[in-house]
Amino acid sequence: MSGQQGVRTVLVTGSGRGIGEQTAKLFWEKGFNVILNARHPERIEQAAAAYNAVRPGSAVAVPADVRDQRQVERLFAEADKAFGRVDVLVNNAAVAHIGLFTDMSSEEWDKVFDTSVKGTFYCSKLAAKEMVRRHEGGVILNVSSMWGQVGASCEVAYSAAKGAVISFTKALAKELGPSGIRVNCVAPGVILTDMNRELNEETLEGLKEETPLMRLGTVQDVANALYYLASEEAGFITGQVLAVNGGLVI
Repeated sequence: MSGQQGVRTVLVTGSGRGIGEQTAKLFWEKGFNVILNARHPERIEQAAAAYNAVRPGSAVAVPADVRDQRQVERLFAEADKAFGRVDVLVNNAAVAHIGLFTDMSSEEWDKVFDTSVKGTFYCSKLAAKEMVRRHEGGVILNVSSMWGQVGASCEVAYSAAKGAVISFTKALAKELGPSGIRVNCVAPGVILTDMNRELNEETLEGLKEETPLMRLGTVQDVANALYYLASEEAGFITGQVLAVNGGLVI
């Protein structure tokens, strides 16, 4: 799986902050070309400029909403224009919703599902088609959550969407395995990101005490897991869910 001039290329959705931002940074540090994606351009354009200042032509920022099929098609067209291929796709874009299920509107439900599930479908479909055509393998990585494994009160939509991502991963791994394409998933626990900003200090401290490793996760923890699953060291691993949660869910 070699990219343009022997360099592999990764596309990371939702890479404007948090897990996606750190994942794109790690892959770039490991020598990958990176396609940064988010709905808003500011942070990804700044990151791409910083990467290109060090290694010219190694990064491109493509603002796009993964809930919109036409925008996803444009995202992949820009990726092809920049690097000619996507060797690794990281489906990370997601939105959370905390609140009573009975108070949730259909619009709020759709926003959660469309981002995590429909976005993963759109991106994976385009990536897989090209990977199959090239006959050179490829890697698709999906970011779920421990709540997709066990569910969370007041996060029904998020839990359901992330559970769907896990099932999607397992099914797609079986379908694409004969083409040499690996599909895996990470299920982060409580990670110190903007998404958890609504949790107060007392709640975070309680979750920390419940975690066997006695700390909360970092975006670097998740990025490391994603990079491992993309590497040749994980060449015989597909259809799996790697829990990055400090033992909170076993």
